[in-house]
Amino acid sequence: MSALGLIFSNIHDSNMPELTAKRTVASIPFGGRYRLIDFALSNMVNSGITKVGVITKSNYRSLMDHLGSGKDWDLARHHGGLFILPPFEGQNGSLYTTRLEALKNVSGFLSKSEEDLVVMSDSDMVCNIDFKPIIKEHAKRNADITLIYVGRNKNSIAKGAYLSIDDGRVTGISFDDNAGENEYTNICVIGRAFLLNLIAEAVARGSNHFIKDVLQPRLKDLRIMGYKHDGYYEEMNSLQKYYDESMKLLDADIRNQVLKKASVYTKVKDSSPTRYGDEAVVGNSLIADGCVVEGEVYDSVIFRGVKIGKGTVVRNCILMQNTITGEKVNMNCIITDKNVVVKDGRNLSGCENHPFFIAKGTVI
Repeated sequence: MSALGLIFSNIHDSNMPELTAKRTVASIPFGGRYRLIDFALSNMVNSGITKVGVITKSNYRSLMDHLGSGKDWDLARHHGGLFILPPFEGQNGSLYTTRLEALKNVSGFLSKSEEDLVVMSDSDMVCNIDFKPIIKEHAKRNADITLIYVGRNKNSIAKGAYLSIDDGRVTGISFDDNAGENEYTNICVIGRAFLLNLIAEAVARGSNHFIKDVLQPRLKDLRIMGYKHDGYYEEMNSLQKYYDESMKLLDADIRNQVLKKASVYTKVKDSSPTRYGDEAVVGNSLIADGCVVEGEVYDSVIFRGVKIGKGTVVRNCILMQNTITGEKVNMNCIITDKNVVVKDGRNLSGCENHPFFIAKGTVI
């Protein structure tokens, strides 16, 4: 069965307001050279999905710049390929606020498509998922919709949906944190024609919430199946979670699960190799190309184009693209957004359970 992909780029912007003030959650930088959308997009491409629509809402200029024509994901095609789906204003002049309203917004794109299935995914998670066996199981079970879930992360602070599963079928959906061990990933496989019918019914009834108004009331009527993903999965639902997951990449085993188990594609940039000064010291860090390191870096994630001055010591930090530090700076547990400048002699410190964030373009 053929499938197209649909990625929601803005749904969870409010979870990380520090990082989404001027961008979508989909375009949040991660791991030194990636954006969060790279994982959802790569999952689809690696699964043989060659037509993907990205639903946008606001602040998506940087996302469009990152995605371009889709050539870095082999999606620059005459047939299929990558589609940026901009928002339309509703009858009251406002943009969508829920997943179902976003789907109403792109019903025209779905109607003109010919694929049998739609794979829908959010873009706020880091994971490697192969959709081929899920699609096969979806067809085998004659499912209306297949919801992908993971075993509950005890440390998660997500306020999402939890599924009750009986012999592969979803028998209950709850938003109660104590509801169960099956955490819904907001990734699903659904028939394209069936999805269009659900959207039409929702419009007629004035429904707004995809799970509460559409799925929950019809658990007995529809064949809603569950599929457990046993691989790596982490949801970015706060600045703290973003920091923690970034730091986990310093562990080679986790880094291999996230970045090496399946190819993760991103926008290719022609940067020069990183240059290390005579007094540079680096320990247990990820450092992208195009950097200049004159000082010391320990247990940190350093993005492209970062410059670290002489006598500067950086520990437990995430420094995004084009961050510049002066000389004799001390930084610990700091997250800098892009184009931040830290002047000579500054001492900046957060802590591991409360990293200090410096907004894009700040001079401090």
